[in-house]
Amino acid sequence: MSILSKLFGGKPKPAAEPTLHNDYRIFPDPAQAQGGFQVQARIEKDIDGETKTHQMIRADKCQSMEEASETALLKAKMLIDQQGDSIFR
Repeated sequence: MSILSKLFGGKPKPAAEPTLHNDYRIFPDPAQAQGGFQVQARIEKDIDGETKTHQMIRADKCQSMEEASETALLKAKMLIDQQGDSIFR
């Protein structure tokens, strides 16, 4: 293990399998925060041969990581349905 990984929390998180929604890949990524877990997700889509990425961060907090992941997935799907590719601008 490198000195940097020891300083910054050990092993990196394993890459989770994305949930697909209308050609978008959603990676729920809740962050531990005061009072629970903050709802966050990475949204990706390949456009013209390039992978575009949007980091979705919401003020919502949940009591468990699982609940925060489920909420992030639902909110990411709503964001995609409402805004489409404009989230990458």
